[in-house]
Amino acid sequence: MNESELKETLRRHGQEQVLRWWEELGSDARAELARQVGQIEWDKLSLSAEDGRRGAIAPIEGLSVAEIAARKEEYFAIGRDAVRAGKAAAVLLAGGQGTRLGSDAPKGTYDIGLTRPLYIFEQLVRNLQEVTSACGASIPLLIMTSEKNDCETREFFEKHDCFGYPREDIFFFRQAMAPCMDLEGKILLEDKGRIALSPNGNGGWYSSLVKAGLAEAMAARGVEWYNVFAVDNVLQRICDPVFLGATIASGRASGAKVVHKAEPHERVGVLCLEDGLPSVVEYYELSEEMANLRGADGNLVYSFGVILNYLFRADTLKAIADKRLPLHAAKKKIPYLAPDGTFVKPETENGYKFETLILDMIRYAGTCLPFEVVREREFAPIKNKTGTDSVDTARALLQKNGVEL
Repeated sequence: MNESELKETLRRHGQEQVLRWWEELGSDARAELARQVGQIEWDKLSLSAEDGRRGAIAPIEGLSVAEIAARKEEYFAIGRDAVRAGKAAAVLLAGGQGTRLGSDAPKGTYDIGLTRPLYIFEQLVRNLQEVTSACGASIPLLIMTSEKNDCETREFFEKHDCFGYPREDIFFFRQAMAPCMDLEGKILLEDKGRIALSPNGNGGWYSSLVKAGLAEAMAARGVEWYNVFAVDNVLQRICDPVFLGATIASGRASGAKVVHKAEPHERVGVLCLEDGLPSVVEYYELSEEMANLRGADGNLVYSFGVILNYLFRADTLKAIADKRLPLHAAKKKIPYLAPDGTFVKPETENGYKFETLILDMIRYAGTCLPFEVVREREFAPIKNKTGTDSVDTARALLQKNGVEL
């Protein structure tokens, strides 16, 4: 994008302030700013308020722990064969920092060990290695980083020799970024030649994979299923052949690992149907009646709490990419460069970050299999340093499952 095209693009979208310090910038800084502007998906950026209304909510049929146990060998055989045939890939969403844990390093580098070092990344690799050993085949591990932690994450894996995982089966790719806007819809700058950017949400993993050329590379390897999971659940089973086999057998385009809600108002999203399509409804969006509704067996009707461990069929992902996921605006505190050239760290919410959500991918997939797992065996999230969903609670659950700390 040359200078005249850059100026015309910004003028057309009412964002001329991006070039406030253009005359002060050197050639490299100008090229970088033009590159950033050229990557903006203008048609997606909107501050239009969502009305918050939901469609008709209904329960979704899924597999309970007991139903899975009854057909475990059958499902395992299907999933194992798929893994051996190279049809599965694991996608680790690891673009965040360990800020809430008191660390500025990538969250996956956090040490959760007690008597020995044990890093979050290491534990996740160990979980995946259990599956590769059981299936007798390696699985591509695709790790999504961010601009802020990409180099540090790569160096960490190299330093630790990828924790014994085959280096040729580990691939890194960066998450795409979206510009931040102030409350009036004007793009913010973080310095004179750089737009304030933020990661484009967990729904951006596939588009970022495509941009990195890895979707094409995985297709060449014969990958038909992607297991997408978050960095902070250290107990999760990755590319679990039973989960994979059950989802394949169901004929559905996606699958979601879920836990039975601990109580009606547990603060987790609930997998259900919305206007006949799979959807995740947040706990606060359920009416009191729906939250407490129980079936003939006495169990909660809306009980499938999502834990961000999903399976997606590759051909479905291509179709979803063509539909282009919506960007959601989230009001945040965003540091920025003020018009007078001073750098401001706001104490209150001053703008919007835009993100795509993996929850929308479930809906766009059209069908989804809820796959219930035992909470104490597969759900140990590390959100906080202490208290609920913390390093302490995760350590206790790991020890309960025989992991030496």
